[in-house]
Amino acid sequence: MSVKENYQRLMEEIEKACLRVGRRLEEVRLLGAAKRQPVEKIREAYAAGLRLIGENYVQEAQKKRQALADLEMTWHLIGPLQTNKAKHAVQIFDLVETVDRPSIVRELGKRARQHELQLPVLIEVNVGGEESKAGVAPEELEGLAELVLNEEGLELRGLMTIPPYREDPEAVRPFFARLRRLLESLQARFPEAPLAELSMGMSHDFPVAVEEGATIVRVGTALFGPRR
Repeated sequence: MSVKENYQRLMEEIEKACLRVGRRLEEVRLLGAAKRQPVEKIREAYAAGLRLIGENYVQEAQKKRQALADLEMTWHLIGPLQTNKAKHAVQIFDLVETVDRPSIVRELGKRARQHELQLPVLIEVNVGGEESKAGVAPEELEGLAELVLNEEGLELRGLMTIPPYREDPEAVRPFFARLRRLLESLQARFPEAPLAELSMGMSHDFPVAVEEGATIVRVGTALFGPRR
């Protein structure tokens, strides 16, 4: 199938998931996870209607954003961020989804202030407690959120997670539900913060994520095809 056909099918699946739980399609954005995907495929996705791109690596994103400068797209960092790459990240990305520790909060805030930016961020939460995964532990989330909210130059918009992989998407539902509950408790704790975003769900489980409240679903291979 072409990228255009994939995009249309994905949007139909998102809409069906929304209808099942009484949500509106406008509440969910499809993010194209473009790691190791050629710019030609991103252009195809843009022509089909995609406006949100996610990249895992700062250097790769920098090259692609320059090559696609004629397209009005929003760029998210969806991979782990090294502290020494923060100075570049604040100039390349419109939002960083993977804030997970105090040192990156301080460095992003410092670099954002240097460029007189107000950088939107999400906190990545390790809902499955997996040692191999990045993300703050759920019990440490509130403290990190408070740090972000007090860091000049940053604006906390919500949460992101990469849950444990399960063959059956239904088995992932409890992890998505937990992230939603964490966001709800965070919003109750910090009512003044605009905490509206839940970035969760990937190619094999995004309909379940939508049913559990995802506002951003990150889809790579199901949109672009296999990576090169």
